[in-house]
Amino acid sequence: MSINISDVEHVAKLARLDLSEEEKEMFTAQLSAILKYAEKLNELDTDNVEPTTHVLHVSNVMREDEVKESLPIEKVMRNAPDDEDGQFKVPAVLE
Repeated sequence: MSINISDVEHVAKLARLDLSEEEKEMFTAQLSAILKYAEKLNELDTDNVEPTTHVLHVSNVMREDEVKESLPIEKVMRNAPDDEDGQFKVPAVLE
C-alpha cells in the first residue's frame, strides 16, 4: 500500500491543515515509507501465537478491601470552603 498526494491532501483537509506543495510531497514520501515498513509485519509467522491484550502477564494488583475508621467529620470539614449541617455546601447549579 502506498500513499499518494491526493490522500495527503484529503487528510490535510480533514485536519484543516494548509500544506505547501513541498510539504505534500514530503509527507507523501514519509507516509508511504511508514506503511511499507509496517507491511513487513505481514511476513511474520503468527500461526502459533496466542492472541493477547498485553505483552506481559497482567494481574490485579489492587489491595484487598479493609474496613478502616474514617476521619472525624470535623476534620473533614476543615477542607471545605463552605459547609452546612456537616455537609459540603456548593453553589446551586439549577434554579
